[in-house]
Parts: sequence; C-alpha cells; structure tokens
Amino acid sequence: MEAEIQETNTTNTNTTVMEALEITAPKTITRKQISMPEPAADEVRIKMEGCGLCASNLPVWEGRDWFQYPVPAGNPGHEGWGRIDALGQDVQGFSKGERVAAITYNAFAAYDITKASNLIKLPAELDGMPFPGEPLGCAMNIFERSDIRAGQTVAILGIGFLGALLIQLAHHAGAKVIAISRKNSSLELARKLGADEVIPMDDHWKIIEQVKQLTNGNFCERVIEATGKQWPLDLAAELTGIRGKLIIAGYHQDGTRQVNMQLWNWRGMDVINAHERDPEEYLKGMRNAVKAVQDGRIDPQPLFTHVFPAEELQQAFELHHENPEGFTKALITFKD
Repeated sequence: MEAEIQETNTTNTNTTVMEALEITAPKTITRKQISMPEPAADEVRIKMEGCGLCASNLPVWEGRDWFQYPVPAGNPGHEGWGRIDALGQDVQGFSKGERVAAITYNAFAAYDITKASNLIKLPAELDGMPFPGEPLGCAMNIFERSDIRAGQTVAILGIGFLGALLIQLAHHAGAKVIAISRKNSSLELARKLGADEVIPMDDHWKIIEQVKQLTNGNFCERVIEATGKQWPLDLAAELTGIRGKLIIAGYHQDGTRQVNMQLWNWRGMDVINAHERDPEEYLKGMRNAVKAVQDGRIDPQPLFTHVFPAEELQQAFELHHENPEGFTKALITFKD
C-alpha cells in the first residue's frame, strides 16, 4: 500500500472540536476534526506546541500484524510540549498558560490531556525552544543508569537523537567517547558533539579490532547500544570489557533477540536494560534534562534537523522511515 493522507470530519457543528491526526491504516494518516477532550478533576488540558517523532512510532505507522487500526486519534504521539489550556477542579500548583512538557500519549493532536502529576514546568529561559521532554528525559535516565565516569572509555552504537545526547553527556562527564554509526553525517555530528573517535558501522570484525586497538586490548568500560537492532546488540557485547557494563538503550520491539551468553558470562559484564516505565522516573529524567540544557551539558536544538507543520505528519514519517544522511530528529508543530 502506498503512503497516503486523507481528510475526514467526524463531528457535528454543535461540539467544540480540534484537529487530530490518526493512523487509520499502515502508512495512511487521516486528518480529523474530533471533540476536544475535557480534563477530569486531576487532569489538565494542554494546547500542544509540538511533538517529536520517536523511532518507536515507526512500526505503528509502517504496520505490523499485531497492531489494530485505526489507532486512537493523536496516538502514538508521546513527545509533546505546550501550554496549559484548562485545569481540572482539583489541580493545584499549575496555572493556565504555563508552558510544560508532559507524559501524554495522544500528542499528534492540537490538544491532549494528562494528569497534573505527569507534568513538568518549563522555565521562561526556554521559551520559544522546542522541548520534547520525554526523549530528553529518557537520555538523562539512560546516562544515569550507565554510571559513566571521568577516564572511562565509552562506546555508543547508533548516533541518532538519543546517541547524540549521550555523546554530549559522556563527553561532559570526562569520558573518552567512541561513536559508531552507519551514516557519515552522524559520524560528523558525533565529532562536533565531542566524540574522540568515530567508526563507521560497516564490518563487524573490523570494528572489534579497531576498538581493541584504541583500548589497548581492554575494550570499553561502558557500551551503549542505541539502535534496537540485533547486529549492533551483538557488536556491543563484543566491545564491552571485562566487568564492564553493556547498556541496552535501543528499543527492541520488532521480535525476539538472541545473545551470546558465553561471552556475557566470560567477561562478567553487567547488562542494563535502561528503559523506564515508572512515571516518576520519566519525570525525574525530564526535570534533569531541563537542568542539563540550562547548564550546557546538552544542547538538543541542533539535533532537531527537520520541522514540519502538523498537517505534514505523513511526510515526517516518510523521512524518518528513510533516515537519510543529515537526518537526526523530526518534530511536528501546531498553529498558534
């Protein structure tokens, strides 16, 4: 099926409506006018400024046998930010008009609602800057669990948005960073962000030998796999030194994986699945991301390489799917 976008109107003229984008079928996005959600007593409604596209969104758009269509309008957008538009009667500590980043799940829409406990406030100094809080918080949480320290050698496999943020954090922490990625533009970006060495992700055994030479045969104290693919996961284990930590940051959602348990046992490595599911951990990471931007440990703005108006979500997905040279992160934005 070729990608397409459709338009439809599913509401009557007596209801307050908003625009939302719905993945109606694989590679098919429908622009809809739907009823505007009303916040419950402990919820707020956010007028979305924008939302990032996540690699985990791609399978839903591409289509898999286990997904059911249409998905809920606005879903699976979860990287949104905006301003509070309405508050439930029990909400305290927030005001209408405050700029926030939030944990929501239908942010491919002009408005979304969430519990007030799922918000963080954005300081005035970040006004005008896109701030997809969830992926920024994810990077902070992965970095914390990686236990990266000055003097360590850290290999990062996959230099997309997440990998690029982790390079900045590891470099600022005083680690030696080896960036491994398949795209030339990603390797160039890695250099600019502070990577000490860059290696094309092309030949399995060649990469192992290069890292072995760079580390005097010891390999790396920390290795972060940020691709979500089987081969880089295999490679990441080979690059992890004795008693090192292998951090799985890639989102492995398209099937089972096999691992070399003999190697894992022999090297006595710690294996850390760095994904969080506790909302409090998400929010902690998002707050830490605000601080990291403020103090200069990360600068996400150059990583937002492509920005689309919301009605061009289809084009944004197509670009993310292609992942060409020069692409790092796509955002969609909503009209004022």
